[in-house]
Amino acid sequence: MTALARSIFKSILLILNILIFNNILSQIVPQNIDEKSGIRDSVSIRRDTVGVKKDTIIPKEELEDVVKTKAEYKSSSSISNKQTFLNKKAQIIYQDMQIGADYIRIDWETGKIYARGEQDDKGKIIKPAVATQGGKQYEYNEVIYNYKTKQAIAFNARTEESEGVIVAEKTKKYNDSVFFMRKAIYTTDEYFIKKKDSLPDYHMSAPNIKLIKGKNNSQLITGPIQLYIEQVPTPLVMPFAILPFSDKRSAGILIPSFGERQDVGFFLNGLGYYQPIGDHFDLKILSDIYTKGSWNLKPELNYLKKYRYSGNFAADYGYTVRGIKGLDDYSKSKTFRIAWRHSQDSKANPYFTFNASVDIVSGRNFYTNTVNNNYAFNGSVLNTTQTSRINVTKRFLNLPITISASAGYNQNFATGLTDIRLPDMTIAVNQFYLFKPKTGVRTGLLENINVNTGFALSNYVTTNEDEVFKKQMWEDMKTGAKNNIALSTNTTLAKYFTFSLSANVDNVLTTKTLEKSYNPISNKVDDNYKNGIAAYSTFSTSASLQTILYGQKNFGKSSPIVAIRHMVTPSFSFTYSPDFGDRSWGYYKDYSNARGEITPYSIFDNGIYGAPSTGLTQSIGFNISNNLEMKVKSKSDSTGVKKVKIFENLNISGGYNFAAEKYKWSVFSVNAQSSFFDNKLNVNSSLTIEPYEIVFADNSNVGVRTENFGHFSLQGFNLQLSYPMSDAIFGKKEELSKKYKKKGEIRNENYYFDDDNYAHYVPTWTLNVNANYAYTRGLSRLGTKVATVGLDGSIKLTPYWNINGSTNYDVVNKTLAYTRLGFSRDQRSFTITFNWIPFGQYKVYDFFIGIKANILKDAVKYKERSFTQPNSTF
Repeated sequence: MTALARSIFKSILLILNILIFNNILSQIVPQNIDEKSGIRDSVSIRRDTVGVKKDTIIPKEELEDVVKTKAEYKSSSSISNKQTFLNKKAQIIYQDMQIGADYIRIDWETGKIYARGEQDDKGKIIKPAVATQGGKQYEYNEVIYNYKTKQAIAFNARTEESEGVIVAEKTKKYNDSVFFMRKAIYTTDEYFIKKKDSLPDYHMSAPNIKLIKGKNNSQLITGPIQLYIEQVPTPLVMPFAILPFSDKRSAGILIPSFGERQDVGFFLNGLGYYQPIGDHFDLKILSDIYTKGSWNLKPELNYLKKYRYSGNFAADYGYTVRGIKGLDDYSKSKTFRIAWRHSQDSKANPYFTFNASVDIVSGRNFYTNTVNNNYAFNGSVLNTTQTSRINVTKRFLNLPITISASAGYNQNFATGLTDIRLPDMTIAVNQFYLFKPKTGVRTGLLENINVNTGFALSNYVTTNEDEVFKKQMWEDMKTGAKNNIALSTNTTLAKYFTFSLSANVDNVLTTKTLEKSYNPISNKVDDNYKNGIAAYSTFSTSASLQTILYGQKNFGKSSPIVAIRHMVTPSFSFTYSPDFGDRSWGYYKDYSNARGEITPYSIFDNGIYGAPSTGLTQSIGFNISNNLEMKVKSKSDSTGVKKVKIFENLNISGGYNFAAEKYKWSVFSVNAQSSFFDNKLNVNSSLTIEPYEIVFADNSNVGVRTENFGHFSLQGFNLQLSYPMSDAIFGKKEELSKKYKKKGEIRNENYYFDDDNYAHYVPTWTLNVNANYAYTRGLSRLGTKVATVGLDGSIKLTPYWNINGSTNYDVVNKTLAYTRLGFSRDQRSFTITFNWIPFGQYKVYDFFIGIKANILKDAVKYKERSFTQPNSTF
């Protein structure tokens, strides 16, 4: 018999055996073949058993649905053991559960299904079995599933839940909702989830885990749980954990940072709890704990209503303990802070808006005494003032008026004084034209006359911190009202000149007036305020003329400069204002000083709207604005020409008062603004020039201003420079893809490797340099100087290492001011941050590990610990 004939004979025998086996199997268990899917219904037992003969081979228990099986190479049954064996790409489907494996055994008597993944020659699982139920996929090395009880036991099971994955040595399924796991880990590392890496960069390990699955959410409940980073155990161990797997916000523990502060010891910063309240609120309570006894409590309530408003209430209350109790350096101080932020959506109501920014601290020493380190790291410790304000604005559809009300609270840490406005209200009438033409096109002075008017009501007081909202504060509060009417018009003269006219009237009403008198006993002048309504009115008029002049110088083709253009905008104005210090107005009185000299003063001095001006004003003012640009040839520009700004703006201004008895000329001011190096270097400067001679007596550093005009001297100068630098402005980056052929994989995909397997990456960096120099002289011989240089930048050494910091250097005193350094390591799944203030009053370091997965934002809080992101108060 030839080889071909033997092969044909064996094939026929194999086909006959399969047909005989299937015939026997068909007599034992009825079959159904799905023609479309090709999956065999190996078990199909109807609920109605009438007409079915009793046979010991048929399971006594009735199934609720059809069991479908499929195998690529072999499907066999053992009649005596009532079992079915499926090998190679085996598949079984029962109701919503589907199992795919390399090997499946079905025991019809017990209802158990055993499935195993693909093995290698040594019996190691190289491809897991996969089960799908309810749209959820699970992977196992081995699984035993009872289709009667719907319970299961799996070994080395891998289950994906939301953004994370659970891997357990042994998993027992009690029902579709409850799973119990032994020796399990949980991680959100995307590389591990996507099987790009066999080990996660971090995981949480627990000996016992219970997974409870709900219709809309799930929960992972653990016993003792420990955080591992790169397979290394960390000290972060919790007695239990509840991880919610839900799109909704859930309560959770807020993980703190830790570190050391020189004056108060080691600390845990930000330890607390987060609790959502309904759909629009959430609450978090944070605490700072220090080893030397200091503590701080920081509750915060956030709220959000989409398309309407958002905001938060926050408080900061604590005790700062320094030194050792019983010694002279021991101190204990209490600090508090109350803050409220409210922001209305611009689309919520165009006719009514309400916004609030309230920030009140316990006193001028709050930032130096509080143990909340966030204020040191974000630079709040440099604050010199604290401002709070509430604003309400009402507009009308059919009325041309706008009503605004506000309340303000300003704390000055330098003086210890507090300014309070409670409340301020304004009623503004929309601008209108007195002689508006019917055609809508305004021409001439008459048709361009427009009116702006409004009414204001104010309550204002300046008081000490310890008198806020006490009787003395209310007695010192000043109340007043003001009406302003402003008229203006303009027209064009001789095509090139713009002529403008304006008039301004102020009417002021106050409830307090001032009376000054010399007290010979105390040898000082007493200010006595009298309650009573008093009023004054002031007015002024002005006229101005303005034009624009252009000049351009073109250069030859051989010159690198194409052209220089100079634009000059000169303007001249005349202002008239009466002398409201004249006694006929009744706004000014006199008192006798210590030497018996008659000294004038206004009864409205230090008033809520100030006092009327003194002296007749008939002055001419001038302002010359310059813009100087240059066009140069450039190969880098597509047009071949690049524009360079020499002076974006150069203003020269001054004035001359004809009615002044002396010092008719005002101080001259020069302001300049420009940018260089492709608009990278910004330069702002200003100077003031005194036109009159200042004379100094022998051995005196304070001079006297004379009327000797023409002896110009520099009285003040200010220069501000800022230059943002980065790696991008120093040319193109090195293209590593062209230089090195080998690119990293898995966690090194952002690196290129040379022939010696050294990693290469082009660092990126930014550096903002700012410098300030100020010189003020006045009548002083020497004057005062202030010079500082500041640096603020970051450098990305690798794709995952970032260093940032800022510092300021006082050039005059030769000292470093506030300096901060920050380091961060992005581990993809979590971030490690380290902030450090190395010296100074706020010497402190802070270390924090935060998991970035959204699913853990509520259980293990990281960064923004809320559903909304208002202007954070901490």
